[in-house]
Amino acid sequence: MSTDVLRKAFKATERSFCDLVDSLWHTMPQIVAVGSCCLAGMISGQNLYIANAGDSRVILGTLGRTGSIIAHQLSEEHNANVADVRRELKDLHPDDSHIVMLKHGAWRVKGIIQVSRSIGDVYLKRPELYEEHSLSWLPLQEPLKRPVLTAEPSIAVHTLQAQDKFLIFASDGLWESLTNQEAVEIVHKYPRMGIAKRLIRLALQEAAKKREMRYSDLTRLERGIRRHFHDDISVVVLYVDADLINKGVSPSFIPVSVKGGVNQLERPHQSIAFDAANSDH
Repeated sequence: MSTDVLRKAFKATERSFCDLVDSLWHTMPQIVAVGSCCLAGMISGQNLYIANAGDSRVILGTLGRTGSIIAHQLSEEHNANVADVRRELKDLHPDDSHIVMLKHGAWRVKGIIQVSRSIGDVYLKRPELYEEHSLSWLPLQEPLKRPVLTAEPSIAVHTLQAQDKFLIFASDGLWESLTNQEAVEIVHKYPRMGIAKRLIRLALQEAAKKREMRYSDLTRLERGIRRHFHDDISVVVLYVDADLINKGVSPSFIPVSVKGGVNQLERPHQSIAFDAANSDH
């Protein structure tokens, strides 16, 4: 395991999806605008590797000396609302005055998308598409001169310590409603079973409150319509026993499907346990 392995994995994922786009886009042209953020974590020995492309986030919950839980953000976000990201984009595209634009109260790449890195979104990465075919239905005001998005991840490496208790992997829909510290305090306070679903429920309650509506009314809205009220929310909570990892005890992984529900794996003498949930409305 290494940072280079993670970069190659992201590159291979991007290449495979682009191959799919090439085979389908003549009959399914909307696929050129399909994309996803990607957040990955890997534990090898005592090292935790985090790779991120987009604005999902991973937070480490660490036990403080007084018994309180402390939030540490391990991932770097690629969102045009972050000043450093805007500077990076402007430095990469000095001849493009519209590389970032303020639209609907948020900074966006070309006035369209907030993330600057993703898997897919090939219409913002492949200028040749505009030379080969008419793509006037896309929201670009002018054809691309060069790619404006990339799938290159930012990577962080953290050596796990005894005080490191859990990790929260979540898409931006969660972080729009909860702060890093609020999220780790919830995970620290409540039982492991169903903890990812609890985080999603709290985020949805906050989304309903902002819209001055009841939570029950929000959850009854149809797919597509709900997207106007909150972003998609995917959450995985990973509990870590650093003592066992330090001793070289290997966990037994069990493949699970986490979409649309909660899966919780917890066994004696395992160094890792999962709780995951997804709200894909």
